[in-house]
Amino acid sequence: MHDKLISIIERFAEQRVVILGDTIADKFLHGSISRVSREAPVFILRHQQTETLPGGAANCAMNFVALGARVSLISVTGRDESGSELRAKLEGAGVDIEGMIISDKVQTTTKVRILAGQSHSSKQQVIRIDYEGAPLSDEEIRSAILDRVEHALKDANACVISDYNYGVVDARAAELIRKTADVPVLVDSRFRLLEFTGFTAATPNEEEVENLVGTEDLETAAHELKKSLGHHALLVTRGSQGMTLLEGDAAPVHIRAVGSQQAVDVTGAGDTVIATFALALASGASFLDAARLANYAGGLVVMKRGTATVSAAELEHAIRQDEQDSPR
Repeated sequence: MHDKLISIIERFAEQRVVILGDTIADKFLHGSISRVSREAPVFILRHQQTETLPGGAANCAMNFVALGARVSLISVTGRDESGSELRAKLEGAGVDIEGMIISDKVQTTTKVRILAGQSHSSKQQVIRIDYEGAPLSDEEIRSAILDRVEHALKDANACVISDYNYGVVDARAAELIRKTADVPVLVDSRFRLLEFTGFTAATPNEEEVENLVGTEDLETAAHELKKSLGHHALLVTRGSQGMTLLEGDAAPVHIRAVGSQQAVDVTGAGDTVIATFALALASGASFLDAARLANYAGGLVVMKRGTATVSAAELEHAIRQDEQDSPR
């Protein structure tokens, strides 16, 4: 099995993926606690550095690039500082941003995480500040998104819908992809998954599945959700419990977690999972083998701080290490 998984990874570089979704500027403000303020019972944070990393659909794109694929990202950013920083990071990493729309009519969604700690200790997130613009309603931008999606799909081996409910993906865009995409289409939607029916697969986490269906029995809830979506497969991420794959009418397959059971940071882990899952399917993998690869990738990325990615080399190394550690 390990050799088969590695052979799939070796085909990643041959794939081209289209991502449609909401891009987010993830800002991480690092500082050390100096003293307590006289103005209020709060700590004073001495600023050390601020870094901006691609989040949301942009993080998904970064994961595809790290895994070796060619990526076209279709999204919308504002003509603001966060948007400029976000596009620069994407372009610098090798993401094709020709499909990104820059507009004065929108504000780039920005999430600022404040990480604080003593001077020589590890930093912990103490608060997050979100800057969100108004819902995307401009018809000219909507039409431009549709045109770019249709053009990009012509040369794609897979498509990912990365919906964070900020308005880039609407019903018309979903219907266009449903009708024209002759490749695997994977869906990750934070709040509107039930609206994305008739695609290849989705990758919700366990809590999202239970909330959508209204039952705490995972297998029952997952079966009902898959039936409602009309997808070929459903990959449920379960943190330290690994993943559960539902494919067709077969019984659910539970995949054990690999690596440490104590995650360092789960920020953006879902983007890593869906990127690996989609890329494996584009490379000809079965749903089960694609899920196994996504499980390895998820186990790696949660051990990294911040919005992180996993490379093809890291993924291959983890598989070889697991093979060595497995009982004969």
